[in-house]
Amino acid sequence: MQLTPGKLWGMRRMADENGIFKMTAVDQRPPIKGPIAKYHGADQAPWEEVARFKGLLVEILQSQSTAMLLDPHYAIPYSFDTLSPAKGLIVTLEDSLFRDLDGGRLSAAIDDWSVAKIKRMGADAVKILAWYRPDADKMVNQAQKDFVKRIGEDCATYDIPFLFELLVYPLAKDAHQTKAYVEMQGKKADDVLGSVEEFAKPDYGVDVFKLESPVNAQDADGSAQVQAAFDELGRLAGRPWVMLSAGAGKAEFRNILAHAFKAGASGFLAGRAIWLEAFSSYPDWGAIRVALEGDAAAYMTEICALADSEAQSWHAHACYGEGGARFAPADASFRHTYQAM
Repeated sequence: MQLTPGKLWGMRRMADENGIFKMTAVDQRPPIKGPIAKYHGADQAPWEEVARFKGLLVEILQSQSTAMLLDPHYAIPYSFDTLSPAKGLIVTLEDSLFRDLDGGRLSAAIDDWSVAKIKRMGADAVKILAWYRPDADKMVNQAQKDFVKRIGEDCATYDIPFLFELLVYPLAKDAHQTKAYVEMQGKKADDVLGSVEEFAKPDYGVDVFKLESPVNAQDADGSAQVQAAFDELGRLAGRPWVMLSAGAGKAEFRNILAHAFKAGASGFLAGRAIWLEAFSSYPDWGAIRVALEGDAAAYMTEICALADSEAQSWHAHACYGEGGARFAPADASFRHTYQAM
């Protein structure tokens, strides 16, 4: 794989000087909006309350993060002035609302939002989440493939990294039903691995995978059998990848990271494992701040140290060949061969 200049620069911006991703997700919407709306007895959470919490996450957690993942609804308009320009900026594109059909789940982009706008505002990468099950209805899966492919093509056009998140979900036949943004209980490793195998194809243009554990979080026990599943995850990804937390607890997510780093992951892009306990104190903003500055920051220190010692540098990934990811063409022909939009 050869990265174009814009993609190479964006990838570098998201990582530290050693090529390790320590990224914090602040783009969650339902997991934050839902509890706030419930507290207020309202159908919709007050915008200012949701944005204020996201603002605290940016303010307090950015110092230990190499990049922050923000949404255009709340985090960007409230926290753009707060975010350090020394940090990478990833912007989400997927709508948090999805359509559940008899045959599966359909994703969509945020209305009036696009790769072009994300690039134009100066972001370093585009992120989308797509729900996928290899055994879902063929028409549903084709729609999901087309959706992801369009985003990948737009990211290529605007020369910006495409960070792609995959999540499996329950079908009607499954015992554990949920529409929440949490890890599907009872998920099968083959479904997770089969999904990665599909979207690792060059048709989709994925630059970095944001992946869930191939086993349920509580089962990441350090065993050789579990490690084999993570090793296969890394092999199938075939490019730099990071772990998501999917609402796992702190201890569970640390165990997941240990497996992932052994399998070649280049870091993490996590949210709730870091800040969910602090959020449980809502609406006590003083307690939330104390928890973020205390336990959440301490946990960030812990998993960042683990990444420093165990994660693989993204630019050394085998997909880039001998010598790793580097600028090309490194000669006077660059301005002639580099294509304008």
